Amino acid sequence: MQGDVSLYVICALDSLERGQAAPFSLSRVTDEGEARPFSIFVVRTESDQCVGYVNICPHQGSWLNIGDGRFFSEDGQRLRCGRHKAEFDLETGVCVKGPCVDKMIEPVALVVMDGDVCLCGVKLAEEEISDDDDLDETMEIMIHPG
Repeated sequence: MQGDVSLYVICALDSLERGQAAPFSLSRVTDEGEARPFSIFVVRTESDQCVGYVNICPHQGSWLNIGDGRFFSEDGQRLRCGRHKAEFDLETGVCVKGPCVDKMIEPVALVVMDGDVCLCGVKLAEEEISDDDDLDETMEIMIHPG
């Protein structure tokens, strides 16, 4: 049915503290039907909102949390790239300081539903289900915390 949007549970909202970010390594299905790595991160803001981004700096394509594993600037007010110290606005993803000013990290659509942070608008590769498995209505996906 056209217009249906798949939701994939990424993590429980309670697993993220306010002001914390967590990386997730997923597998996205391309338009050609191939599974490709898809690294994202989810931020629970101090104001209790969830935002998500693809974990790729627009400057040279490295993960934002490369190096020390942190996503935030020293003052905790912005996202930052661990490699080149570019800083990004937390809510818009726009670079405000560093080598890629005015470029942005790619946002991902998130919805909080029933206490879970869910990804939507992206087709993820699902685990194969054998005939022996107990089938239910949920989608099984492989998630490996960064």
